[in-house]
Amino acid sequence: MKIDILAIGAHPDDVELSCAGTLAKEIAHGKQVAILDLTQGELGTRGTAEIRAKEAKKAADILGATARYNLNFADGFFENNKAHQLQLAAYIRLLKPNMVLCNAVEDRHPDHGRAAALVLESCFLSGLQQVKTTHKGQSQDAWRPKQVYHYIQWNDAQPDFVVDISAYIDTKLEAVNAYGSQFFNPKTAAPETPISSQNFLDSVRYRTANLGRLIGVAHAEGFTAARLLAVDRINDLM
Repeated sequence: MKIDILAIGAHPDDVELSCAGTLAKEIAHGKQVAILDLTQGELGTRGTAEIRAKEAKKAADILGATARYNLNFADGFFENNKAHQLQLAAYIRLLKPNMVLCNAVEDRHPDHGRAAALVLESCFLSGLQQVKTTHKGQSQDAWRPKQVYHYIQWNDAQPDFVVDISAYIDTKLEAVNAYGSQFFNPKTAAPETPISSQNFLDSVRYRTANLGRLIGVAHAEGFTAARLLAVDRINDLM
């Protein structure tokens, strides 16, 4: 399989909360997009891993993703080490993305920053011929994505660039709301969490609105870059 964009999240719903509008826009323009969750989010206070898996599939279908995978790393305890790097590199080589979108470099949840470092190093290692990986018993060729960008999450990091998602905000919110076990639901008796309030759900929209305001559009999503950004012509910048 050859895809254009691979969106990676430490937990199911990281991608939807942070870059779903961007993915929906690229899919609408004909790009092949896959989503890879590192964990099942099994340490979440609300819901179960099984429920989250169903919600993740529903969200991927809403976005129109080509495929969604889960590496089943240990939520809260996975490490940026050789074993995890090789497992992730095998999927990067399987899917051959030109671009990878992944967790914020620094964020409230320690899994997010750790996932960012793991993804960045795995993308580099997957491009080395002498790093050997297999998938279903078959040896894999080296592959390195051309671009790796980190989406902004809980912390309001200063983005290096933003993407206008004004026409896709409703799709983003629909994908977020697929995670009914995690977010605001006045009918549930589940314990309250930092992301289960109406305020948090509202913040998904007003944070995109604020980024959009800064560039003169209705809604936008922000990203940081692991290396210097380049354009062919200065007129490529909005």
